[in-house]
Amino acid sequence: MSFQQKLEEYAELVVKVGLNIQKNQPLLINTTTDTIEFTRLIVKKAYEAGAKRVDVNYTDEVNARLFYDLAPDEAFHEIPKWSVMQRDELIENKGALLWIDADNPDLLEGVSIERISNFQKASGKALERYRKAVMSDVITWSIVAMPSAKWAAKVFPQLQPEEQMQALWDLIFQVVRIGEGTAVQKWKEHIDHLESRAELLNAKRFKKLHYKANGTDIQVELPKEHIWLSGASKNAQSVPFIANMPTEEVYTAPLKTGINGYVKNTKPFVYQGNVIDNFTLTFENGAIVKVKAETGEELLQELIQTDEGAKFLGEIALVPHESPISASNVLFFNTLFDENASNHFAIGEAYPTCLEGARGLSPSELENLGINTSIVHEDFMIGSADMDILGELEDGTVEPIFQKGTWAF
Repeated sequence: MSFQQKLEEYAELVVKVGLNIQKNQPLLINTTTDTIEFTRLIVKKAYEAGAKRVDVNYTDEVNARLFYDLAPDEAFHEIPKWSVMQRDELIENKGALLWIDADNPDLLEGVSIERISNFQKASGKALERYRKAVMSDVITWSIVAMPSAKWAAKVFPQLQPEEQMQALWDLIFQVVRIGEGTAVQKWKEHIDHLESRAELLNAKRFKKLHYKANGTDIQVELPKEHIWLSGASKNAQSVPFIANMPTEEVYTAPLKTGINGYVKNTKPFVYQGNVIDNFTLTFENGAIVKVKAETGEELLQELIQTDEGAKFLGEIALVPHESPISASNVLFFNTLFDENASNHFAIGEAYPTCLEGARGLSPSELENLGINTSIVHEDFMIGSADMDILGELEDGTVEPIFQKGTWAF
């Protein structure tokens, strides 16, 4: 297939499988100016699929950095009302939301941590309804990616500039199963496989998981009514969609206060345009009580102090080490990809969909059921080829879930 044919197939996959656009459904796309041509193709495909209206919010890397460098301090405590209203209207109209990610991993390197933190807190508070709608799958939402020059240069520094973009495009096409004109069918088969894993875990009803690897020894309790999910989701109208493309995970929510031990990251964590790496988190009764990092420790400390829930976990996800992304032996410096190469945890908000009957509950009701709430949700990678995970059943029986980085059943 030619590059243009692959691009067409990718756009069709995003619209028909990732978003599963319905007739007369509005779509909002958030992206950067690096994606204009690909975004136009998705807009075209969305209208052809029956979308009522497609709106695009573009951000520009240079302008975004100028904001952080030059705007007055008070600007980082405010979110424009029109931004909130736009998202609220999308929720009310049962719309769909798409992020097309082409961000520069180093965009905010050197920016004041206080500015980054203040804007994160202001955004989380102002967009609470929107965030809850996404976390609870009230609306359709999906995240996909395409290369930008600076991102490609970060991933493939050994290549010549003209080769970097092509190399990253080729890799993205590969991991989202593009290339033979059969991506939609391949994704159906892939999701069926992930769903079968989730069903096996739900049948087991493990009450605790024990992770062990080089630098990691941590026990994670699960709420009694926990649900393991795959990358396949359903919105409030029971219309299926894929939130992350690619996706290789099955995931659930941990018991907020049931995490004890320590865990070491195995891939860099890119947060707010900065890289955090070589860090260890120590947990007691669910809370992070100690942070140690070689790179980005101050920013990581600031993250876990965003609000009370930011020092607890909201997600645990299982991904075999031999996943296609891991097998590529490429570090993407992008959570969408790197989390699907590795078992991972998420700091902050839990997905209410991971607990029986929890969708639509208030934060206090969710907390009473033992799952975490926060204005942040940030994934970090912990998986490796030497990771073992044991599952403890209600009767105390222990069974292997992962052995040497891969499924034991």
